This record gives sequence, C-alpha cells and structure tokens, in this order.
Amino acid sequence: MTVRKAWIVGGAVVAGGLSFVMVLVVAVYLVAGNLVGGMAASGRALAKGAVPAAYQQLVAKWGNLCPALTPALLAAQLYQESGWNPRVVSPADARGIAQFIPSTWATHGIDGNGDGKRDIWDPNDAIPSAASYDCELAKYVKDVPGNVSDNMLAAYNAGAYRVIQAGGVPGISETQNYVQRINSLAESFAAPPSRLDPTRQAAGAIDFAQKKLGTPYLWGGEGTAAQGGRFDCSGLTQAAYASVGIKLPRVANDQYNAGPHPSRSQLLPGDLVFFSHDPTDSRAIHHVGIYVGGGYMIDAPRTGAVIRFDPIDGADYFGATRVTEDGAKALPTAV
Repeated sequence: MTVRKAWIVGGAVVAGGLSFVMVLVVAVYLVAGNLVGGMAASGRALAKGAVPAAYQQLVAKWGNLCPALTPALLAAQLYQESGWNPRVVSPADARGIAQFIPSTWATHGIDGNGDGKRDIWDPNDAIPSAASYDCELAKYVKDVPGNVSDNMLAAYNAGAYRVIQAGGVPGISETQNYVQRINSLAESFAAPPSRLDPTRQAAGAIDFAQKKLGTPYLWGGEGTAAQGGRFDCSGLTQAAYASVGIKLPRVANDQYNAGPHPSRSQLLPGDLVFFSHDPTDSRAIHHVGIYVGGGYMIDAPRTGAVIRFDPIDGADYFGATRVTEDGAKALPTAV
C-alpha cells in the first residue's frame, strides 16, 4: 500500500479517542433507532467511480435505453457477471464482460460502436448488447403484473415465458434471489439520495475495530491465531463487519460495492472509507478504514505501523460505503 503521512497518536490521545468512539457508538445506535424509511436511489445517475472509467460512459448511455433499465441496474448485472473483466470465460462458455454464451450472442449481439463487427469480447459491443437484450425482455413482459424492472430481471434469469406464465417473478428461488441481488447491488452503483439511513451493525463494527487499536499491521493479515491476531486494512474491515454478521469480500475494492455511497458531508460512524490511486476508478482502491467521526478513521495503515486513528482527508481519498446486509449479500463470490 502507498505510505501516507502518519498521524502519531500518543497514549493520552488514544485514551481520549476511545471515549470519543464510545460516544459515537451510542450515537449510531440512537440515530439508527430514530431514522426509518430512507429514500431509494433512482439509479439514473451513477455513483462516483463505481463503474470503471473505461466503461462509465457506455453504462450511463446504454443504461437509459428503455424505462425498465437504469445505468445502475446495468452496472450491477455487468459486475455480477464478470467483475468488469472483458476477457473472462465461465465454465458454461459465457464470454466477455457481459457473459453472453455464443448462441445468445448470435441472436442478440449488436454492433454497439458501429465498426461493422459484433465482437463478443469488445465491451463497446457487449455492453450495448446487454442493455439491448434487457430491453427486449422488458418488451416481452411489459403487460405482466408487477414491477417491470423486476420482471425484466426475472426474464433475464428464467426466461420471458416463465415470467408471463407466472404473472410476475416466478416462484423459483434462484430467480427470486437474482432479482433481489441485482436490485441490492444496483444501490452500490447509483448516486445516493440526499439521505442514507445508518445501519444497526455500524456500532458493533466500530467496537471491534477499536479493540484492535495498537495491534501491529500484517500484509494479508486476517486476525487468525497463526498470524498473531494481526490484520491488513481490508482484513480489519472484513473482520469488523463479520463480528456483526455481515460477510464482506476480502479485497478493499470489492468491499466498496457492499452498499450505497454517502458523500463526504453525509459520513456516519461505521462507514467504510476508501483511498484510490485513480480518483475515477474503484478498481484502483488500495486502502480502506472504518470511519469514526470528526474526520478520522480506524485503520491498519502499513507494514511497520499499528492499527490506529488516522485522518481521512488526503489527496487519495476516494469515497465511502455504508455497508448494508443486503448489499454485502448481493456481491458475487468472485469478481
């Protein structure tokens, strides 16, 4: 990880910091208990850097191809299918960033960039083709009762005939889970509403992290006994949220997609804060910490340092994620 300017915390400051964090922990519980019914993200605008810069314009343009589709839904599908990898091949021979199988590509692939070729490996064709296919499915199920976007996603997973026959999302657990997963994941790609509710698990995650203050950093550390209970940055955040029942991916740039993204002014204790080598691309994230308020986080910064309080404001500050149970569950197991 890139070495950032350290904030050295003396014993008295640490003691004061712990009291500060405990106040925040209580405050998070109180706020979480009093805020209900947060606004839903529209999904028409993309969150900062959530889509890699190379694909952002494509997703923003083609995600508006029809009313049933949004850029955030399209981004969620692409991330779920390939993790933005344009060269990946699945065991079922699904290919490219949109994971088309060749037979489906033959009938639904389009020449998105107008170069006279339909290339399954080219995101400039594959992303428009994914949007076009979604919107074709939406037309097939437009008269089916229920939410047209949900029915479109269900048709993508189970086929339009099953959705029409069932009169909505069919009672197939795989399809129901797919619809829920994509909708939850889409919240990570959509620009957030003006207010985001805190999560009830935030205080517990902070409590876990503060108990690790002073623990030496270990690259690849996940806090196991064999590792002497040491962590690296994403190992600490993963363990902190695991302590409250939320399973996060191991890598920081995948943890970024575990929920919606509050702005700097909307940060609450328990939010994950991220730092990136590229201010336009979440895939370039190299560091993560747990926000505790007052412009500070608890993090495991680098080899030779200990878990400590650090300021979040710096040139490489990228953004934040409000971790949610549904958001974490929606993440693909391998991206």
